[in-house]
Amino acid sequence: MQIERAQENDHTILSKITYLGKAFWGYDKELLDKWKDDLTITPEYISLNETFKLISDGQIIGYYSFLKLENNIVKLDFLFILPEYIGSGIGKLLMTDFIDKAKSLNIEKIILDADPNAEKFYSKFGFSIYNKLELSVKNRFLPQMELILN
Repeated sequence: MQIERAQENDHTILSKITYLGKAFWGYDKELLDKWKDDLTITPEYISLNETFKLISDGQIIGYYSFLKLENNIVKLDFLFILPEYIGSGIGKLLMTDFIDKAKSLNIEKIILDADPNAEKFYSKFGFSIYNKLELSVKNRFLPQMELILN
């Protein structure tokens, strides 16, 4: 397995991984369709943001991307793997690579908006909730989490 920078022409498979990864949590098709634009990775997105793919046996099976914000802060924007790899340690591998990359860039804080189903995953890496973001879907909130790097 190797992690390398994603290329613009990876956008289709990254979008598919995002959609399938989100669908894994049991969201209905109507809601997934409502989120389609938010779950679509474009070539422009890849060219403008730090996007890294995980390749296993010549196939992209996961990825993450982050946005550089002000004052040594980055936002983890996406971290998805194909559903058949959930629970296999692939997510941990990607998250560890991301945190190591952030440390090498002298980043002081990582923030993210967590899917409620992924909150425990991020907590295992030391992230804590600092806010709950209310969404357009009634009674749905996203935990906003942060990790202070020392």
